[in-house]
Amino acid sequence: MSIRLDLYKIFSEVVKYGSFSKAAKSLYMTQPAVSQAIMQLESELEVRLFTRTPRGVVLTNEGQILVEYANSAINLINVGEKKVMESKNLMTGELRIGVGDTISRYFLLAFLEKFHNLYPNIKLKIVNRTTLELCNLLKSGRVDISICNLPIKDSALEIIKLMDIHDIFVCGEKYIDNIPMPLSFKEISELPLILLEPKSNSRQYVEKYLLSKGVKIEPEIELGSHDLLLEFARINLGISCVVKEFSNKYLQSRLVYELKLSEEMPKRAIGVCFLKTVSLSPAAKKFVQDLEGR
Repeated sequence: MSIRLDLYKIFSEVVKYGSFSKAAKSLYMTQPAVSQAIMQLESELEVRLFTRTPRGVVLTNEGQILVEYANSAINLINVGEKKVMESKNLMTGELRIGVGDTISRYFLLAFLEKFHNLYPNIKLKIVNRTTLELCNLLKSGRVDISICNLPIKDSALEIIKLMDIHDIFVCGEKYIDNIPMPLSFKEISELPLILLEPKSNSRQYVEKYLLSKGVKIEPEIELGSHDLLLEFARINLGISCVVKEFSNKYLQSRLVYELKLSEEMPKRAIGVCFLKTVSLSPAAKKFVQDLEGR
């Protein structure tokens, strides 16, 4: 059975006013149009809903059964419409963001703070994973957007570049005066290296590039965070490969020193990713616009 919703809305208005003419006035319709709608509803349900009286109309037993459910359905739809508008205006909702630890701390935090201050009723859920894991989370629908190290090659994802980053090698005070510079990649590979864990996209990028230059690197120490790379270099445990843009505090304070290379590592980037086939929620769309600087 398929009965149009507008018939139930007219039915509810007639019940509310107890009159076809008053309901018609409320709905900005003619009285014959209201009468015709009620007749159509009664015909499709095959019951009489109203008894006509000189003072107006009253519900039949069948009408009394129907009105409770009709009003409930209309009220639920009104609530749903209100919730949709609230979500559209960022008054409610949830935003699930996937991001790596380093990008989260050195890039994302400022955007999260601003967004939360402007839209405090949007619930934020932050998931920290590697780039590969974040792509899988996107495709399984467990996060709305991911901020990742690029490059990423995945035809299912829309990828927007956000900023360039540069991989550099840094050391502590013990090493800086004892290493002749500039250094070749071969000379770098012979130093006691400190790198991120092998599953890290940053580690894989550096290893792949150096290998393309005929240089294989084997770290003495592998760590799980960018902060530890900086700290281990600071206390002279070796030479760390870090992201320059995320190391400015250490570099400017001379806690670590950048090693000059005869050939610089090519720049790469970080970007925001989301599924091509799924529309972003209002909250996710606004956050992506903020990331792009709109």
